[in-house]
Amino acid sequence: MKKIQIKLYTIALALICSISACKKEVKPSTAIDDESALTNPGDIETATIGTYAVLRNATYVRSAHFLTEYQGDNIAQGQPSSDDLSRCYRYTHIPTGTHGTNFWKQAYYVIVAANKIIAAIPDNATADLKQLKGENLFLKGMMEFNLVRVFGRPYTQGNGANPGVPILKEGDNPVSPARNTVKEVYDAAISDLLKAADLMSVAKSDIFASKEVAYALLSRIYLNMGDNVNAIKYADMVINSGRYKLLQGADYSSYFTKTPEANSETIFAIRYTKTEDQDFGAIGSMYYSGTPGALSTPGAQGNTGYGEIYASQQYITELDKNPADLRHSFIAPYKINGVLQVNTKISPNVPMYYVTKYNLQEGIANLSSPVYLRLAEMYLNKAEANAKLGNTQLALDDVNIIRTRAGIPSLTVAGIATAGKTALDVVLEERRLEFAFEGQRAYDLFRNNRPMTRNYPGTHALNNTPNTNITQTILPTDARVIFYVPQYEIDNNKNLTQNP
Repeated sequence: MKKIQIKLYTIALALICSISACKKEVKPSTAIDDESALTNPGDIETATIGTYAVLRNATYVRSAHFLTEYQGDNIAQGQPSSDDLSRCYRYTHIPTGTHGTNFWKQAYYVIVAANKIIAAIPDNATADLKQLKGENLFLKGMMEFNLVRVFGRPYTQGNGANPGVPILKEGDNPVSPARNTVKEVYDAAISDLLKAADLMSVAKSDIFASKEVAYALLSRIYLNMGDNVNAIKYADMVINSGRYKLLQGADYSSYFTKTPEANSETIFAIRYTKTEDQDFGAIGSMYYSGTPGALSTPGAQGNTGYGEIYASQQYITELDKNPADLRHSFIAPYKINGVLQVNTKISPNVPMYYVTKYNLQEGIANLSSPVYLRLAEMYLNKAEANAKLGNTQLALDDVNIIRTRAGIPSLTVAGIATAGKTALDVVLEERRLEFAFEGQRAYDLFRNNRPMTRNYPGTHALNNTPNTNITQTILPTDARVIFYVPQYEIDNNKNLTQNP
């Protein structure tokens, strides 16, 4: 990676201006160097807001979603697209892929910006400055983990010995860093998050980091490492904090139309306001095309988005096993004159169901504030960890909390045995239903050494011969479960190696 040089204070101001539709242009000649900018609490807070603002960059949010969710089996691409997202979905990655490049650049941008602030604040600073240092440590740890999941193999393959991504430490600015191992990157993220939790003392709203936000991400990281005891420990710390509660009934059905601040279940989200609506550049534009409140209205198609990605037939079949499941609220049939439409480009018989987890916040078609961490995950992290530890009843207890909230029957040890299923089977099934379209499904399978099997119509069939074969199976050991390091980085850094 080339040496990254930034004028942090100017960047923060420019980002804040863009968020608030500010027209003021900050000229390079007015830049304040890093040392001058980070000398007082006001400037450090401004710079920290600028670091958060990078997460709102449309290229980061959109690309991160495509790289994580589109590898799963809960969505179907209804028609080929010239966008690189098609390669994400079809597992036909290339080193020059747009979304891998966007994601890498923006994630390291956050890390470099956070490192400048972390280095500027001593550990014995005032409580306010410690809080800001902790928030930047959280953002850094979050980016490290996100990067290593996309570009490094699952931790459970080789116990983290495979190549990961470069670690950038505060105070260092290497010109050509090499790739650290997956384990080293996980360890760095954990170290940053543990320190972040120790430093943060303010229970900020869920669009900012706080102690419990760090604990929640630690639970996710430990689960992906196979450290089940710590996955449970940190999930319990979040649950027992009392800061969050599961939404129920109608509130749950409308979960993703709520603003994060009004949502008691969300632990951390990337906040978009009405003035920040990305319209056709938003995640939701790929899932939805219509007018707010008019999903079943003739003529609604084609007004507000591309509507090229649908809930997969495989996911619909799983969800329909319990017709009363409240998670039906997160998909919507596309109808004209009351008739459910089919996508003839991939099959004459496959009904079209929009995904609505990224639409209709505050009544705006493609506005949403993507949820990164929420309380339901803490229960299902515990469930998966307990299943692997042999604590079947404890695993089912937490699964049943989520099933009861969804309005579907609870499971029993005897019942799953009769069905020929293990505790881990039912946990992964529940995670699939609960976190569909939230970028978790592929990681749930691959860390558990399970294949991704898509047995439904979609453009992934174009990779098959003949293309009438709709089944695509990706083994967890397949080279394609991770993405190529961006080619521009390989070209400019002799110490970087490429993924096979």
